[in-house]
Amino acid sequence: MPTESAPVPATTPARRPRIAGIGRVLVVIYAILALGAFGRSLVQIIQQFDQAPLAYTLSAVSAAVYIVATVALVARGAVWYRVAWVTISFEMLGVLVVGTLSIVAPELFAHASVWSYYGVGYLFIPLVLPVLGMLWLSKNRPVAAQPVAEAA
Repeated sequence: MPTESAPVPATTPARRPRIAGIGRVLVVIYAILALGAFGRSLVQIIQQFDQAPLAYTLSAVSAAVYIVATVALVARGAVWYRVAWVTISFEMLGVLVVGTLSIVAPELFAHASVWSYYGVGYLFIPLVLPVLGMLWLSKNRPVAAQPVAEAA
């Protein structure tokens, strides 16, 4: 004979996952870019740093940005939410500045970085991803802590 599960007490707040749906896809893409940018920058810095120090340093910076953004998107709380905004805003600024400089002053970039030419080497994902990240963050603000109702 099937038994009914016990009702959830009124004092237990419902916890929804920090990321769900498209948020999970966003985090996976950030994680993949973090790994790709980190691997690329590590190899470039170890093997060829003297050939293009600016480009390879920017690749390392982009790797750090993607790593922090990934963690901030997954972590809970208002502080991590703000960290995500700062990181993704910095990413957007970096892509726009480096992308523009790689067009108007290509001599600065002897070799490509992750953000060169607005991320052309990564199918322009570095240009689109921060926009999607900002949209997702604006629609998924952290839930304010609510006082737990006392049982009568």
